[in-house]
Amino acid sequence: MHHLSTPLKACAAAAAMLLALTACGSDNDGGTASGGTFDSALAFDSAKYTTINVTIDGVKVPVRWYKEVCYVAKPTAVAATQTTLMGTTTTIANTACGYQSMNIFVPESAAANGDTALYFAVNNGGWYASYVKASVTDGASYDSTASNVAAALKAGYVYIDVATRSRGLAAADGSWPGKAPAPVVDAKAAIRYLRLNDARMPGSASRIVVNGTSGGGALSSIIGASGNSPDYLPYLAAAGAAGIDANGRSTLRDDVLAINAYCPITDLGNADLHYEWLYTAFGTRAAVGRNPNPAGSAQLAAKFPAYQQSLKLSNGSGAALTADNMMDQIRQEVIHSAEVYMAAGGTIPDLGEEMSYASGPTTKTYVNDWLDVDNGTKKVVSIDMAKYLKFVATQATLKAAPAFDQTGMTVTGATGESNLFGTSSQKYSNFTEYGWDNNDARGDGIGYDDTGITGNRYFSLATTPVMEQVKLINPLAYIATSATAAPYWYVRHGTRDRDTAFTVSINLTRALQADPDVQEVNYRLAWNQPHAGNYDVPEAMAWIAQTLKAAAARGL
Repeated sequence: MHHLSTPLKACAAAAAMLLALTACGSDNDGGTASGGTFDSALAFDSAKYTTINVTIDGVKVPVRWYKEVCYVAKPTAVAATQTTLMGTTTTIANTACGYQSMNIFVPESAAANGDTALYFAVNNGGWYASYVKASVTDGASYDSTASNVAAALKAGYVYIDVATRSRGLAAADGSWPGKAPAPVVDAKAAIRYLRLNDARMPGSASRIVVNGTSGGGALSSIIGASGNSPDYLPYLAAAGAAGIDANGRSTLRDDVLAINAYCPITDLGNADLHYEWLYTAFGTRAAVGRNPNPAGSAQLAAKFPAYQQSLKLSNGSGAALTADNMMDQIRQEVIHSAEVYMAAGGTIPDLGEEMSYASGPTTKTYVNDWLDVDNGTKKVVSIDMAKYLKFVATQATLKAAPAFDQTGMTVTGATGESNLFGTSSQKYSNFTEYGWDNNDARGDGIGYDDTGITGNRYFSLATTPVMEQVKLINPLAYIATSATAAPYWYVRHGTRDRDTAFTVSINLTRALQADPDVQEVNYRLAWNQPHAGNYDVPEAMAWIAQTLKAAAARGL
């Protein structure tokens, strides 16, 4: 756990840095900000709810359900049939605003509470578009030790399921409106709706806690890093968001209090470098027989040291965090994870003993050949990093290189996140030089093969939106800038997670530690967890409660 005590930037200083942002905090005291072009169309109707009843830990709890509240005045009409992250199709009912609305659940006990937290859940697995979701079902029973929804309602928080446009979304007119930064814009628009209607709604819009996993963890991270940045104002205006005046200036804030992010798939523009460096440093790909593109893997891995050096991050001990000491950082985090687990009463098999882990619906057994522990003293004796990474790579098949920008390359047969980028008329665009130069799908209009333009030149052209798109979803582009970062962060990344490199979450949290806006970064590799989230509900909820008390003590 890392704690920072640097005070937040002064409110007036933050306001001066932002494009026409009104007096700092003017919409945080229960008042309703005014001046936005679409504000009158976005007024919250406090009487428009249905009462449902659920049981939490054996106790019946009445909940007010504000159903599918559209948070923008100009929602995108979408097709009735959509493709999901898993490649299947689904038919949606709300084609008018189903991807730009939110379900708001208020425990009846908090209906008159204007100070309770707003638990703001984004559900973008794999950065895919998230249709409006209802996590609370009438008549259902919940266990607050296992369900973050139940725990939030039991604590008296307002629980909000937020839908957003993102990759894969098909519009009614045949275009692709979910391209970056659409998910960030939509999440900010939802936050602005809550700010606008703060006096009319239960809870406090100055106490928003954002929760998300995987792509949702990444979306949570950029929301938390880019608060009040003027970079998003034109996109917000185009969507009809609250708090944007006729001149495109902001009259509302969109920063948040806290981030609760799991396994964030972020830094996408460089994620391929992270991944190949991690899984080639000790020959992991070759060791597990998963190296279908060895030349590409080596080429990408070779670029990681220079990229890491360019970030100018600290390793937490005052020294620069570089590729030379990054593996040691991972080693220290794994050791810390194991020792926290043992200190909490867990037992780790000795060297040579079998380990049993859940892998989807089944349980698999592996031999511990990489971690020597003393369960008596609850300490790690030694760790073999090469064998550890091989162990991680046996939990789930490694992604082929490049791991994230694969579309258009027959060598991989996969897609990655490429359809998050490009114009709305393009189904996808490669977003890295390697992906662009190695695209061999003739006729897709993408890559050197179709355009005759190299990636290096293409991504430097003013006519391409891709590099701006990459920036607008990357928290590292906003941390320690004039944007207002969330002051409190809780970030978890499973020790068995092979979906994104451990270096990504390490860089994110090390950057946050240097941001003067940030008061606390609670980061850990979660012991024995795969690519998943909300597996530590009691711990996370205790952290949120502690964070709210700390914020109140600081007048937030």
